Amino acid sequence: MLIEIIKFIIYSILIVIISKYILVSTLRKLAENLNLKAKTVGDIAGYATSVPEFLTITTSSIRGLSGASIYNILSSNIINLIQYIGAIILNKNSKKLKNKAIQIDIFLVIATIIIPILLLKFDIELDLFLVPAFIILYVFFRFLNNNVHKLYLQKEDKELEKEIEKEKRWEKGNKRKTIKYCTILVFTGILLFLIGELLGNTLENLCIIFDVSEIIVGILLGFMTSLPELITFFESQRHHKSNSDDMLGVVEATNNLLTSNILNLFAIQTIGILIVSILK
Repeated sequence: MLIEIIKFIIYSILIVIISKYILVSTLRKLAENLNLKAKTVGDIAGYATSVPEFLTITTSSIRGLSGASIYNILSSNIINLIQYIGAIILNKNSKKLKNKAIQIDIFLVIATIIIPILLLKFDIELDLFLVPAFIILYVFFRFLNNNVHKLYLQKEDKELEKEIEKEKRWEKGNKRKTIKYCTILVFTGILLFLIGELLGNTLENLCIIFDVSEIIVGILLGFMTSLPELITFFESQRHHKSNSDDMLGVVEATNNLLTSNILNLFAIQTIGILIVSILK
C-alpha cells in the first residue's frame, strides 16, 4: 500500500516538473523565437499546462474512473483561477483588470467553473450527447476571446508589433533553434505519456486498495495538475515587467488561464467521454 502511495506522489511530481521545466519553458522559447504576440504565447502556454490534465483524464477514463474526471476538471479550473488572481495581486497588476477584454475573458473562465458545477448539481451523466455542446461552446468561447482582444486591445497589439519589428532578426541559428525546440517537445510528449500510463495504473490500484471515492481522487488530481499554471502565471508577468509593459504580461497570463480552462472542460473532457463510450 505504501509503495503505491509513493508511486502516486513520484509520478505526479514528475509530470509537474517535466511540464514546468521542459514543456512550458520550451514552448515559450519556441514562441519567442518565432516573435509571437503575448496573446499567442499565452495560448501556447495554456495548451502546454493542460497536458497533465489530458494525461490524468484519459488514463482515468480508460480505467473506468470517469467520475473522477469531472472533479479533476472542476478543481483544476477553480485552482487555476485562484492562482491567477494571486499572481495578479502579487505582481501589482490589479488595475489592468479594468480592461474590458480581460474582464470578458475572466467571465468566460468563471463559466468554465459554473458549467461542471451544474452538471454535478443536476446529476447529468457525462455521455455522448454532451460532445456536440462542448465542441460548440469551445468554438464560441474562442471566438469571443479573439474578437474582444481585437476590439479592446488594439493599442497594445500595435505597440507590440512595433517592438517586434525593432527586435526582429532572422539569424541562421533561429531555424536550428526552432527544429531543436520542436524535437524536445516531441520527446517530452512521449515521456509524459509514459509517465501518465504509470500514474493511471497507480491510481487504479489506490482506488481498489483504499476504496477511495472518485471525488477525492479527482480533487487531488486537480490540485497536482494545476501547479504548472501557477508557474506560468507568475513567469509571464515577470517577463513583461522587465520590459516595462505590465499589460502584455496580464494579457499573456489571462490567455493562459482561459485556454487552459476551456481545454480542460470542453476538449479534454470530450476526449474522456469518447474513450468511455468506446470502451463500453
